[in-house]
Amino acid sequence: MKVSELLSHGFEAVSLPDGDREIVGVYIGDLLSWVMGRAEMDNAWITIMTNVNVIAVASLADTSCVILAEGVELPEDIVQTAQEKGINVLSSNQPTYETAVQLAGLVS
Repeated sequence: MKVSELLSHGFEAVSLPDGDREIVGVYIGDLLSWVMGRAEMDNAWITIMTNVNVIAVASLADTSCVILAEGVELPEDIVQTAQEKGINVLSSNQPTYETAVQLAGLVS
């Protein structure tokens, strides 16, 4: 599934410079050093973290997108950084668990 396809399933685009990027799995985590070492390339990464280091970790781990759960919002300067670095960021108002369950049904 492509990142842009999530938009038709209730996810909102925060930064979508590469919407054609494929999602091949899902990773959930908020401890950035843990995510950096364990998230796999092309995973959709679900988190509630909203600092600039999220963009750096997404780039290093080469995730297909970051999904901000629980309705958290990314500050505008970090949205700009995500755009500049080519990092897709989506948001969901659902709790983390429900966001993961929804993604599990969409990503095979």
